[in-house]
This record gives sequence, C-alpha cells and structure tokens, in this order.
Amino acid sequence: MMMLKGRESLIRLIGRRRRFLRHRHSLLTSSPPPQGLLVDPKEDKDEVRYGNGNGGEEMVGCPVCGKQVRGEDRVINSHLDKCLQRGTKRKLSQSTLFQLNFCTRPKVTASLAESDYTRTDVGQSADDGNYSDMGSEISSFGCPENNVQHESNSSSVSLTLTTNRSKICTGESSVGNGVNRMENLDDLVKFDDECKLMAGAKSTIAGLEDSPQQQISDDRIDNIADSTLSLSENGTSKCVEPLEDYDNSKILLDSFIVGRKFGADTELTIGTMLMLSRDSENVKDLNAIKVLTKDTGHSKELGFIPRELAQYLSPLIDNFQLMFEGHITSVPQHPHAIVPIQIYSSSIVSFGEKDFSSLQEFNSFRRNALCAAEFSKTHAPIPAKYLHNLLLLLKEVLKINAHLFTEDEKTLLKAFLSLSDDSQRLFARLYARKGPWFRMASISYAEICDYEEAVKGLSEAECVTLFETIDKLQIDDLKEVLNILNVGELRDLVCSLNKSHKKIVQNADYGTRKQDYIARVLGAYESGLCPNLPSKILGKTGSCIRISASAESVFWRAERLFFLNGEQDLSAFLLVDLGIVKYPSYNCIFTDQIFPDRSSLLSYEEAIEVAQVIDEFLDENNNELVSRCIEISAGHVSSSVEEDNSSHSGPMAAFLSFFSAKWVHSKVILLGVSFLEHERRYKDAIDLLKLLLVKFKSDRRRGYWTLRLSIDLEHVGCIDDSLEVAEKGLLDPWVRSGSIVALQRRVLRLGKPPRRWKTPSFSDSLNRKIVEVHVQGRPVNCKTGVKNVFYGEDGERCGVEDLALEYYAGEGGCWQGVHTESGIWLTIFGILMWDVLFADVPNVFRTKFQIAPLDLETDSFYEARKGLVEALLDKIEHGMAEELLIMSWESHVGTACRGVNWEKHSLSELRAAVTCIGGICLASICRNLAQDYRSWSSGMPDLLLWRFHDDYSGEAKLVEVKGPRDRLSEQQRAWLLFLMDCGFTVEVCKVSHTPI
Repeated sequence: MMMLKGRESLIRLIGRRRRFLRHRHSLLTSSPPPQGLLVDPKEDKDEVRYGNGNGGEEMVGCPVCGKQVRGEDRVINSHLDKCLQRGTKRKLSQSTLFQLNFCTRPKVTASLAESDYTRTDVGQSADDGNYSDMGSEISSFGCPENNVQHESNSSSVSLTLTTNRSKICTGESSVGNGVNRMENLDDLVKFDDECKLMAGAKSTIAGLEDSPQQQISDDRIDNIADSTLSLSENGTSKCVEPLEDYDNSKILLDSFIVGRKFGADTELTIGTMLMLSRDSENVKDLNAIKVLTKDTGHSKELGFIPRELAQYLSPLIDNFQLMFEGHITSVPQHPHAIVPIQIYSSSIVSFGEKDFSSLQEFNSFRRNALCAAEFSKTHAPIPAKYLHNLLLLLKEVLKINAHLFTEDEKTLLKAFLSLSDDSQRLFARLYARKGPWFRMASISYAEICDYEEAVKGLSEAECVTLFETIDKLQIDDLKEVLNILNVGELRDLVCSLNKSHKKIVQNADYGTRKQDYIARVLGAYESGLCPNLPSKILGKTGSCIRISASAESVFWRAERLFFLNGEQDLSAFLLVDLGIVKYPSYNCIFTDQIFPDRSSLLSYEEAIEVAQVIDEFLDENNNELVSRCIEISAGHVSSSVEEDNSSHSGPMAAFLSFFSAKWVHSKVILLGVSFLEHERRYKDAIDLLKLLLVKFKSDRRRGYWTLRLSIDLEHVGCIDDSLEVAEKGLLDPWVRSGSIVALQRRVLRLGKPPRRWKTPSFSDSLNRKIVEVHVQGRPVNCKTGVKNVFYGEDGERCGVEDLALEYYAGEGGCWQGVHTESGIWLTIFGILMWDVLFADVPNVFRTKFQIAPLDLETDSFYEARKGLVEALLDKIEHGMAEELLIMSWESHVGTACRGVNWEKHSLSELRAAVTCIGGICLASICRNLAQDYRSWSSGMPDLLLWRFHDDYSGEAKLVEVKGPRDRLSEQQRAWLLFLMDCGFTVEVCKVSHTPI
C-alpha cells in the first residue's frame, strides 16, 4: 500500500507494535452502522454507541449525574468514581496517588547532573549486559511528589542517612546470592530517596576535580551498602577521604576487573599477580586501562578497570610514569562477573623543590583516585545494565503513576521484583526482542547461569507462557509458533503431513514462501485432517517461551508512561550509556498528571490499538478491515464530548490533548480520509472531514482539513460549497501558513464571476511577483517521474540544488551557500533559543529523555515564555546573534535538541549565515518559529546564500530550486511571501534541460 497522508505520523505514535492487543477481537466483531461510515455529528450523543452509530455495546445511565456511559464494568466504575469524588457519597477504599504523597518518607533535594548518565566502559558490546562503568548516575527523572521541583546542580543533602545493609554483587548466580533484590513495591519507592543521597555524595566527589566531565557516579539500584554521609555545618556533604600514607608518591587502593567478556578465557585464582597497562588507542575511552596477568612469559588480558577510576589513574601513568601492580582478592562464580582486586603503585615519583605545580597536579589525581576507589567499595558495577535500566524505569513510573495500575498489576510487578537475578535478566532480554515465541534451545546469554530456574521463576510469577504441551493451544498460537521455524523445517513438516494424510491440500494453489507453507499447515489443521499437528510442531521446535499477555501489557504501559511516546523504548538508555546520545539538562517540575485517572489512560491505549490494527491491515491490503477501523474511530470521535481541562492551566492544557483517545482517533480518521480519497470514495471522505471540523474547534490541523474538504467537494461537483468552505476557512484563526495560501488561491480560482463579483483584498499580496532565475543543465535522464539528475561543471552527477549552487558561486554573483531547506534554520533557532527551550516551565519536561518541551508545537510555547523570547529576540535584533550563537554552541555542542544538526552545519557556516542575514530578519524568523513551530518548521527555501563585504558586513539570499516539471507547494509559497515581507531577497531558480 502506498504511503498515505498521516500514516508516517501514525506509525511514530504506535511505535513498536504490541504482541497482544486485548481489544482486537471486540473491535472487529461489533456490528457496523447500517448506513455510511459515520454517525451524524448533530445526532444526540446519548444515542451514540461504542465504535458505531447504532449497534455495539449498551449504554447505561449514571445514577449520580445522569449521563449515558458505555455498559462496560471498567467504564461504569471509573465514571462512578469520578462522580462520587465530586459529590462525596461514599468513602473510596482504594489507595490513590494523593494518599501516597503523604507517606512519611525522608525528603531530599536531588541532584541532577548535566547528563544524568554515563557511557558504557571500554570495549563493551552494545548487546552485552556487562558494563565496566563504576556505574551510571541514578538520576531522578521526576519529582517524588507533585508541586516539587528538582533543583539542578545541587551538591548538598539536607540530612544524614544510613542506608540498609546489602551484599556487594560478586556474580553468584544461585537464588539468594548475588544482587540484593527489592522485595516489594514499597522498597522500590523508598529506594528513590536513598539514591538521591548517594547522588549528593557523588556530586561532592565529582566537585574535587575542576572538570565537569570527571564525575563519580552511582550505578547501584539494588545494592546500596552501609554508608553514612557526613554533613558540614553549612549542610553540604563532604567526601571522607581514606587514610593516606605519609609518602604522597605511593598509592594503594581497591578496585575491580570489569569487561571480562573481552579478555582472555583465563582461570582465575586468589592471589594471582596483576599489572596495569594503558590502552590509549581504545576508541571508546582514551583513558582506558587494561588489567593483565603478571607473567614473565606471555601476559594475558583479563579485562579493564572501571572508567571512573581509569580517568584519574591514566594521567598518573602517562604524565608521571607511575607503574601499577596488584593481585586478585576473591574470585566470583559467574564467568563474566566483576573481580575484586587490590592495586598499588610499584614505582615512586620524586618532585623537586621548585616543581610545586606538578606536585599539586599529582596530588589532585591521587586524591580523586583514592576517593573513587573508596566510593566503589559500596557501589560495585552492575553486571546487567539493561536490567538496571528496566528497574529504574519501573521505579519512576510507579512513583509518579501508581494510581494508574490495578492491584493485580501491582501484584505482578511485585512478583517480578522478587524473582532471582537470572529470571529478571531473562525477562528483560526477551522483552526487548521481537518474538513473540522463542525456542528455549536457542536462548543463550552469558550473564544467565541457570535457565531452568530462571524460566521456572518467571512461569510461577505469570510473566511468561511456555509451549511444552499441546493442551489449550489456540490457532493464533500455532501460527506464531510456526513462524519460528525456518523454511526448510516447514517444508519437512508439510512433506511429513502429506505422507501421513493423503487428503492434505496438495492441489491447492500454494507457493513456496514461508507464509505459504504456514498457510498450508494451518489449513490442514483447521480442516481436521491433521489433529495431531501441535505435537508435530512441538517435535520440531522443542520447548518454547514467550512473554505472557498480562506481563506484556503491564510493562508496555510502564514504558509508555515513562517515555510518553512510541518512538522511544528501553534502547534509549543504551544510547546514553554508549555515549551516542546526550540529552540536555533541564528541570522537571510537576504540578499535574498527564493521565488524571485510569479510565483516560485505558481509552488512550484502546485508541492506540485501533491505530496499530489499521496499520497492520494497510500492510495486508485488507481494505474491508481498514474501513472497519475508520468506522470505529469515527464513532468514538462522534460520540465524544468536549474535554473538561479546567483543572489544567498554562502549557499543560495545550498539549494535554495529545494524550487523549480523541486525538489518537483523529489521526486514524485523517489517515482514513487519505485512504478514502485514494479509493475515490469522496463522499465518505467529506463526511469524515466534516466530523473532524465539528469536533475539533481548536486544532492546528484545521487548515489541512478545510483544504481537503474544499477539494473533495469540488471532486463531487459541489463548486459553490467548495468555495464557501474555502472562504470560511480563511476566517478561522487556526488555519495557518501554507493552508492559508492554498485556500486563498482556491478562492481566487473558484470565486470568479458570476459566483463572486468582488475581488478579495488579499489578491494583490498573493499575486506578488517572485523573482525567477533560469539555469540550464545537461541532464543524465529526461524520464518523467524519475528524479532529475544533471552533470555538474566537473562532469560529476548532481541534483538540481547542487547545479544551482554552482551557478550562484560563479556567474550568479560569487555567493557562498548551502543546500539545507529548513535544516539550517531549525539549527540556528535551536541553538539561539536554547535557554528558552529548556526554561523552567511546569509539566513540559516529564523525563530526562526529552529533546524538546512537550508544548513546543503548541501556541502555548510562546505564550508561556513570551518575556524570555522577546528579550532574546531584542538582543538578536541589536546585532548580538553571532555572540549568542558562539556561546550556546560552545556550551551545548553535541547535545540532542529538536531540529539541531550539529554534524551537518559547522560553527563557521552558522556564524557566516547569521552575520549576513542580519539581526532584524533573523529575529523575524525566530519569532515566527517560536509562535507556531509546527506550521512553519517545514517548507523553507532550498538554498541559503551569503557573501561578505569588505567591512565584515554581508548580505543573504534565499532560493527555492525547481527542476523541470516541478512547481512550488503552497507551504513553500507561504514561506517565500513571508520572507519577502521580512525584507529578505528571495528567488526561484528554475533548472531546465539544455536544448539539443
């Protein structure tokens, strides 16, 4: 199926497809409306049913408020809870988040570090759980209570706390050993406070070194050993240094061997002598230090020392020629677990009387190395970082959104948290894979020792489902299990069935692809010709395992609540750990919930299920079921009432609709409009567009909906109605940018006499002449529908934009420039407006994995920060743009931000661009993006050109390049007209074929 309008956006919303959809069957089996796709928007809302306009589920009246609600137990109970909370008729016995906020727990001001995460250590694989970090910082991704702000760059704690004793992980795999596990959800929540205290200690230790990069981090979510934070009189915590020898040139400290997966397979014994060797060519860490066996013959590499310690020892080795030796103090059972060692300097450094600076530098590195080693005694590295990330995600979600989980779901999570380390690691591994079924024989992870016990524990906790018997096996299960067989195994299975059963569908028109073999096997089973098929499949696959439906639902919900989008998942942690992505620093300020109650969350999830189902059916080209999904979403939107968001204020109200079922269904309907137009079912598309315009009064998408409605009305011959819709659309304040230009052009075209005698006032502005430049090039091909490719001046193949750049660099006026479209403008906007983007605005930052505030694409972004925006724009107008650009670049280069591309555009290019553009024009563009980022973040001209004058002043030109048979889009035309109003020099460069 072709890529329909709105489908790409819907795919991003869905994210990774869920394995189990609870409502798939009910969504597709309820009866459709008898006439057309839609329920009339004017119809009494009390008569509208779930998913359709006539049949479906029964509606019942609420005994409190009298409203009609769907006759589902969940919906009725949720609605009653709301009503009874408004007019208290009975006391609710269920615990709520409001009640949990009053639990007596120590309150700590948490420290949010610049990145809140550190990268994985030297030589580690992205797929491996054994990290050589001393640990990543445990950051507070949200506030422990509402109305509490996390303060950044704080290195103090407000009390002294001795944490509970727990064992240091040495890699034992038997149940009861290894990592000390949290036994229940209360432990998980209480753990947050302990982590904050540890983060405070970590910040103080990091403060001993001037560089902000050198931080000691705490990576123990489940192993916090005895430690007491000493407080000074002013309330700041101090690092208690270990006792030192009087000779400052000697160092003795305890550490670990990590990253053993990448060392030699050597049998270790207590007392084995070791030596340290620099690995300065390591691409992942220039401070890397290898641990080798001290052997007169051939030394074997055992692994590395932790990154946090290596950053202090490597300068001592490089700059002061210190040599380090040591020995193994204990040996763990697990082959890849960390190995405790003791190391010491085997050489002495002497300093002259005048070499005070070198002595000071030496003592600084020595002091920090001792402090890092002391800190690691109670915070050993975690051998399975991916499990740590999953537990951290659960902790944050339960702390903020506990009211959205039922007691059964909390019981399941409690059972999971009480499992052995092997069970938790196996679950985390399987959850990250596609599945849903996996052969037990093919599962192999180095960090899991006892698979039988791991699977047994997960099965008892109802976290996994096993396929080792043929009892109660459904046809869908058989199809999924058959998918794990390869083509050869399926072919053998079909051959064995043909031998055993002569009447197997031999004459059916089946192919030789994998899905063809599966269809043949299932056809034989459903027809009753091969009732023993499950046992035959089991003989091929052996025991199989999958994540259970209940566990998948709970963990998917937790993941969704944590990231609040479908584009991110647990791999986001890994990208940070590997140093691939660095997220910006900002404060998370919570004053309200995204989902106020469970009912709103479940409705949102059901809408996402509908979105996933229609996406699957589009892949299968099943037009009948695609239409069914459109009907369901149309029924939901038709029966919806205006949301009551009075309890939310400011930016919260603006983006809250993005997390509603109604908004998700509107995206399904928009996709449905494109689908129906592709099928030439214009009358049905018109009904959908009218429904959207009736139900969404304040929406940025109204411009596109109005334009499509006008076009579709013209398709069915209703010219007068089409013109009237276009004229009304121009009066709509939510119709923006390119949609305005498109509607204006339609009004001018359709509104000729005798329909309209008066020329609209916008006619002159719209018909302004845009300068055109014509360039000829030698084409590589002249085929219609194929991308235009030309030969450049050097004889190499190039596109029309590169050909235009060659023209402007030469006879076109000696311009420098780049082909960038909107990219360079969004980069300049993001860098200049950095402090505005990440300002302290409540509720717009919910996790530490955001690259922009949640309200960026709403009108509230500018309204909530108007003072900050205008103050910055005033500086830009007065010629400070280049200075602001340099300062922001140097402070944030490499940090992820919406629209900013650090690699594509160099600082010198950006400086040249902002200097030649000029402050007034640049401020106009930035103000336009700040006021309506969504509408104006695309469609800018292809080329940005500039040239300098002798006095370091310059000029800029914007050029839209069009090849043969190309024409301006309405969004591009809107940008060109806007830029002309701002005082820019703009052109349209038309590239044509050189005449033969």
